[in-house]
Amino acid sequence: MDQLAPVCEAIARLLSPHAEVVLHDPRTDRVAGIWNALSGRSPGDASLLGELGELTEDVYGPYPKSLADGRRLSSVSAVVRDDSGQPQYVLCVNVDRTAFDDAARLLASFAAPVSGQPQALYERDWTETLNSVVGDYVRSCGTPLDRLSKQDRLTLLKQLDTAGIFAQRRSVPAVAQAMRISRSAVYQLLAEVRADAS
Repeated sequence: MDQLAPVCEAIARLLSPHAEVVLHDPRTDRVAGIWNALSGRSPGDASLLGELGELTEDVYGPYPKSLADGRRLSSVSAVVRDDSGQPQYVLCVNVDRTAFDDAARLLASFAAPVSGQPQALYERDWTETLNSVVGDYVRSCGTPLDRLSKQDRLTLLKQLDTAGIFAQRRSVPAVAQAMRISRSAVYQLLAEVRADAS
């Protein structure tokens, strides 16, 4: 216990205020120590370690738990064994997911679809079309721009040509910048696209 207490306190300090650290005595099934007690438990309270089974593994989790007020926890438990291999203590870290779930919801709200640009403006701004076509293609491939194969680049240029991008003045420099390739590469690949089409 004296050796493990500083470890438990260090973990609790690192994860404070989002986690509690509990040291259980499996022989008595009681809480031996607790740091940042989110659950309101105290040393001497029942551990209820039965949920982990026979303690045949060294590490359990992460697994879900809940607090009485409905907050969700992610928990992980490590079995500390004595020299004979018997469970001496079970160290549990219970992380309150509330802050992380709130942050995920906030980020998801930014990713929610927006109403979009007025079509009249969108039609006039060909660079928006360029960015949209390139972005959609990269997302559908799941490959970064700088890792696209030659065939991918040909397919993407064909889509841009079909969308009328190359009918615009100074489109080649914009396409080269959007695709992160040289202007000469755009001209060469576009020539291949149009040769195949004819």
